[in-house]
Amino acid sequence: QVCLVESGGGLVQPGGSLTLSCAASGTILSINTMGWYRQAPGEQRELVAVIASGGSTNYADSVKGRFTISRDNAKNTAKNTVYLQMNSLRPEDAAVYYCNVLGYYSSGQSFISWGQGTQVTVSS
Repeated sequence: QVCLVESGGGLVQPGGSLTLSCAASGTILSINTMGWYRQAPGEQRELVAVIASGGSTNYADSVKGRFTISRDNAKNTAKNTVYLQMNSLRPEDAAVYYCNVLGYYSSGQSFISWGQGTQVTVSS
């Protein structure tokens, strides 16, 4: 079983910054990708950024140049953390942000796991 613990959401003024973090732990053999999605009221959940085990990244066009995703890889993969540094925040960035992890359990079975979500509000 995989446990994802998110933190870092909150209220920020336009132009401000926030850093989200998501720690994954459990009976994990390996993690392929870690990423962030967001969902605004009345909208579909969308990809914000993703980072692969090798460090390659992919961003939504709307956040390129403003957001940076990074990850810490524990040596024994017992705990891995992904971060989302968000700068120059805009009102349209306001949403619930969800952590997403794809990997393999120690048993060899693959998994997809979602965090509980953390609210980001951008308002003056």
